[in-house]
Amino acid sequence: MKLFLTIVFLYIPISQSVFAKGLDVFGFGIYDVKFDSNAKDQTTDFRYERRFDKTIFDIGPKEDNFFFLKPLVGFEFTGDSASYFLAGIYLEDNVGQLFKGKKNDFTFTPSFAAGYYNDGSGKKLGNEIEFRTSLEISYKLKNSNKIGLSLSHISNANIGDKNPGVEVLSLSYQIPY
Repeated sequence: MKLFLTIVFLYIPISQSVFAKGLDVFGFGIYDVKFDSNAKDQTTDFRYERRFDKTIFDIGPKEDNFFFLKPLVGFEFTGDSASYFLAGIYLEDNVGQLFKGKKNDFTFTPSFAAGYYNDGSGKKLGNEIEFRTSLEISYKLKNSNKIGLSLSHISNANIGDKNPGVEVLSLSYQIPY
């Protein structure tokens, strides 16, 4: 655990010179949101991500920026003292360009991350290693900041004894740096 935290906290300052552009994402939401009224472990979720604007892997045609994979690091904390430190990849595409061929102020951002999870006094997810997939829609404001809505799923991909998983619905405020 100490090694992982050391790597994460060293990566952020070192990356400042390497990745000079990106977004700081501050999120607030509902942890363990259930659409079937079974919400006994529901609590608040606080999230911070640093999304770097440096393409690390290009998997598509040059004319379509949807396939440029970029790195992210972050952490989440819940009202039940659970914590999740993660690193992963994301890609983003302008929704207008994606569907109509003309850019607008909406951005679609799917992401995938893996990291260390501590249950705290909250929901037991079955393992210390957890994976997060997320889908987000954000809107660019006049000052170039963004507001977003995301739905994430955190689970251990059945590498633990149990795998209940959790969904997180959150609002975010994103600031370019």
